[in-house]
Amino acid sequence: MTLFTRTDALGEFTVRPLDPDADAALLHAWVTHPKASFWMMQDATVDTVREEYRRITEHPYHDAYIGLVDGSPAFLVERYDPARLELVGLYDAEPGDVGMHFLCAPTDTPVHGFTRAVITTVMAFVLDDPAARRVVVEPDVRNTAVHALNAAVGFEVVGPITKPEKEALLSVCTRARFENALAGAAA
Repeated sequence: MTLFTRTDALGEFTVRPLDPDADAALLHAWVTHPKASFWMMQDATVDTVREEYRRITEHPYHDAYIGLVDGSPAFLVERYDPARLELVGLYDAEPGDVGMHFLCAPTDTPVHGFTRAVITTVMAFVLDDPAARRVVVEPDVRNTAVHALNAAVGFEVVGPITKPEKEALLSVCTRARFENALAGAAA
């Protein structure tokens, strides 16, 4: 079941619900890959991944999705309520805040602009919900590549926060900032 579609110069990007059982092996290959070190699942087994994503998909305030490009699985999306998970007590939550994580599938043949097209799709998907007013992210402070991508789509750095598993860089992006970033990229 397709939940969202966006056409980009690189292809048709779609988002569907994640199925913990059917997608476990695929996700395992992605989250244990060396390039996914910031996901902190390097030593996970397929069963561990299945159980983690079952827990996420069954949680009332956390969702997971598979992103496809031209019909092939290519990225993972997680959406959560940061006032109830992940960031409780660590920032000033506002009505309409939506937390987000994304991970591109590892590849031996990188495509220029692909990760930017993915984060643009993820943002468009999250903000497709009219109740979503602001997207909140908390990547590892050392993940400079994702900080640059976040800035490119309109995220504003709030500052570092300490989470139990990492030092994170809290950043937020309003719908208007995202739309302005897209307009700037198109110009």
